[in-house]
Amino acid sequence: MASSSSSSSSSASSSVKNPTNVEEIQEKIAQALTYHHQTKHGFTNYARGPRGLDWANQPNPFRRYISAPLLPLLHFPTDNKSTVAVTDDAPLYSSLFLSLPPPKPITQSTISQLFYDSLALSAWKTTGFSTWSLRVNPSSGNLHPTEAYLIAPAIESLSDSPFVAHYAPKEHSLELRATIPSGFFPKFFPDNSFLIGISSIFWREAWKYGERAFRYCNHDVGHAIGAIAMAAATLGWDVKLLDGFGCNDLEKLMGLQIFPDFEIPSRPIKGKFPDIEFEHPDCLILVFPNGSNQFDVDYKELSSVINGFSNLEWKGRPNSLSKEHICWDIIYRTAEAVKKPLTIQKGEFPVDQFKSSGICSENSYKELTIREVVRKRRSAVDMDGVTVMERETFYQILLHCLPSGKGEKHRRPLALPFRVLSWDAEVHAALFVHRVIGLPKGLYFLVRNEDHLEELKKATRSEFKWKKPEGCPDDLPLYELATSDCQKLAKQLSCHQDIASDGCFSLGMVAHFELTLSEKGAWMYPRLFWETGILGQVLYLEAHAVGISATGIGCFFDDPVHELLGLKGSKFQSLYHFTVGGPVLDERIMSLPAYPGPSLDA
Repeated sequence: MASSSSSSSSSASSSVKNPTNVEEIQEKIAQALTYHHQTKHGFTNYARGPRGLDWANQPNPFRRYISAPLLPLLHFPTDNKSTVAVTDDAPLYSSLFLSLPPPKPITQSTISQLFYDSLALSAWKTTGFSTWSLRVNPSSGNLHPTEAYLIAPAIESLSDSPFVAHYAPKEHSLELRATIPSGFFPKFFPDNSFLIGISSIFWREAWKYGERAFRYCNHDVGHAIGAIAMAAATLGWDVKLLDGFGCNDLEKLMGLQIFPDFEIPSRPIKGKFPDIEFEHPDCLILVFPNGSNQFDVDYKELSSVINGFSNLEWKGRPNSLSKEHICWDIIYRTAEAVKKPLTIQKGEFPVDQFKSSGICSENSYKELTIREVVRKRRSAVDMDGVTVMERETFYQILLHCLPSGKGEKHRRPLALPFRVLSWDAEVHAALFVHRVIGLPKGLYFLVRNEDHLEELKKATRSEFKWKKPEGCPDDLPLYELATSDCQKLAKQLSCHQDIASDGCFSLGMVAHFELTLSEKGAWMYPRLFWETGILGQVLYLEAHAVGISATGIGCFFDDPVHELLGLKGSKFQSLYHFTVGGPVLDERIMSLPAYPGPSLDA
């Protein structure tokens, strides 16, 4: 089958002048829905995937651009035990939800710190003959399909010219891909701002998870966005998705046109497909000083200038990740359908005032710096089934999961880290409470967009109580639905995994689904997963900040979750599960420092 990427290029550029016809929009939404329903797990059948792991062809987790100049970044102490300087660099975790520090200038040190606290390696693990790395940003199966690019003005000790660079986490260095015109940033963006681009290599995730991998790649995009937003806040920097850009603009800006068009087969097929290792452009994040005034972003003129980036001298060629591959064709067909076209937006770029998050139990947090939390975050493999959580701690964690901050009706993304998003909250949480002192065991619901409350009540089971639990803060839209011991149920729904029942609580993230796609377009499909990933990132950090752990759960039985809630059709869909509790540490696994790591090529 001919690649659809060449046709998508023309359709995306023409959409600026001629809105895509209704039939084409519906076809793209239908493809997203087809993918979503085809890749559901059920009690009697799982989504299609490899029947075993082909270890000989496990993808290299590190993309490198061979022969591109390497620009080393600085390293930082993880523990905050002594000097004032370190305290300045790494404020207390909980303080960031109250206010951001004054913005720091863009330097080699601050750029180094941003990546060190968001996308760098956090440790190496070893047991027996196996050694593997962990990163600050979590990933499904620790497979790391997410790549990142820095597009920045000239920075002393890094580059004398504005540039595009790929971030290499194993080396904690930037690979210089190209220099860009000197007038690019002053013309289009506020002073002291820069861009971070994110892309995905679907093959890395599909190697293990098959067709469902597209979901997990987009979870990981969300985790990366959340990690970048938190690390930027440490430096007094605000963040916002530049969501007016089309996929083709992002491809040219990050230099991803270096990859040849991928010919999508008509069915799943195994063989040597080096082109399958291409990077899919996901999103672009503007990083700018906190407290900046409103400014204009001229997407039309920007797109025109970025179109010329194809003619830049791009350095380096991408390394090979595997010798053989399996192509799950529906992933690539869906990725084409949900590519976002360029949106010509008029008026000022929205710079919303920072909103602090609600507080009901600040004493729940250990006195940990943001760096201690983000770099020591781990995905728990098992939960102990014993650890309990105070009710006030539970409420405090959920307050930080809300998009709008203190004193607001929850809808708009104004609080950290959700303020990075360009759409109102579309994701809620159905919670299984197992071990929270002062709260009955049972099923609860966190409404993250209060405009959806009545719709949710009508869509769910009529016998649900929808009452505020005892001691719940007024500004926390949490509701008790039913009380009962649901540990066995939580385990059953999360692919029979004990980890879903052995924590203090677990949850399913329920998205306002089909209406969101029909109102905004198929390109919202991956963005709903991004939102779940950012919410998951908050849960990871909150768990570690209060002294326990968490884990994202991508394997769950989709429609049985909906049946439990009484949801019918595709109005609401569960997209991601999570569990929070006391971790069980495997003493057979030894931990090694992230840098310098083992000399082997992982």
